[in-house]
Amino acid sequence: MTPPPGADSTRDRIVAAATAEFARHGIAGARVERIAKAARTSKERLYAYFRSKEELYATVSAVELTAVAEATRLDPTDLPAYAGRLHDYFSAHPDRLRLMSWGRLELAPGDGPAPDGDPVGATVRHKTEQLRLAQRAGHLDPSWDPLDVLVLLNQLATSWAGQSELLPADEEQRTAFLAARRATVVTAVQRLFPASPASHPSPASDPSPASSASLASPARRTTQD
Repeated sequence: MTPPPGADSTRDRIVAAATAEFARHGIAGARVERIAKAARTSKERLYAYFRSKEELYATVSAVELTAVAEATRLDPTDLPAYAGRLHDYFSAHPDRLRLMSWGRLELAPGDGPAPDGDPVGATVRHKTEQLRLAQRAGHLDPSWDPLDVLVLLNQLATSWAGQSELLPADEEQRTAFLAARRATVVTAVQRLFPASPASHPSPASDPSPASSASLASPARRTTQD
């Protein structure tokens, strides 16, 4: 019987160790032995909580999707500001974007079942419904398919998170560079999906938070450790 999730330090350590392992090596390259060692537990104990690497990855991705949602707060009436928050989050945590991207590259649809089902699919459905309701309320151009809005916005917002080789080495220059890229992202989204006039703050002056799913749709194959 799989132990229920909750205030279990061993399970929490496994999830934390797996997050780092999957971000660094992907699903195929991740090793349960390394995860167990980093979590200060045994491989057998890990499998008492998670039946496979795919199930463990699904749990990790669900945790990350929750963290992204809490840090970025989708506001369908002000998508430019939301794009800015996504840019901030993934620019500060590019490893999290890699983590979510591995699922799209390595898993086929329906692989990696988690106790709560498909976390990525559930997130996509929830956000597209929010966008659809905003369209009905007159806050967003109804001629767009909500799924197109979501995908285009996420691609723009995360476009610089994986471009570390283009960032200046100097920290002050890097901060200024990312601020300029953020402004470009916000402007691009504003032109595509203008903020509702009643939304606050103005997208052009939306302050840059310290941090801010990718939405990764599973796509290819399962792996065995």
